[in-house]
Amino acid sequence: MVIDGLDYGPIGALVGTWTGDKGLDVSPEPVGDEKVVYRETIVFEAAGWVKNGGEQTLSVVRYHQSVNRVDTGEGFHDQVGYWTWDPASGTIAQSLTIPRAEALLAGGKAAATDTVLEVSATLGDPVWGIAQSPFLTAKAKTVAYRHRTEILGNALKYSQTTSLEIYGRSVDHTDESVLRRV
Repeated sequence: MVIDGLDYGPIGALVGTWTGDKGLDVSPEPVGDEKVVYRETIVFEAAGWVKNGGEQTLSVVRYHQSVNRVDTGEGFHDQVGYWTWDPASGTIAQSLTIPRAEALLAGGKAAATDTVLEVSATLGDPVWGIAQSPFLTAKAKTVAYRHRTEILGNALKYSQTTSLEIYGRSVDHTDESVLRRV
């Protein structure tokens, strides 16, 4: 997708403001899981191109995601990051941070016309990895992350799984939602 004369490839379709109120978060609790229906807004902005070492050119989309519980309105997740696309190699990347003192860089492959973006990261991977604070490492360690976004015109559907070691067990924390472009 071309925006302001620049080819953003598969990540260009993300650009815009997206909202939804039927997201489902399934997160681990000390006993069992908690299921929370949430509303969210994700704002994606075209951020231009960056060059790495004079050899690589990446298109960049920056984003901010804000998530609130439907039942109480309480905010429970905030995330900022970037999606990048390298047209020469077909590599896409999602870099993100959350205010729990955690950051990750997830990667995958996508062609210019793809409408599905899939990325993953694993703790300890030297390329697509996860960084987290000492507290999280000891109490709620993220060991893997998988994210899939499908863009269907003015609808965006995503699912993600964050594999955790928490409460003395290995569990998956999942989120899925469908959003509309506003």
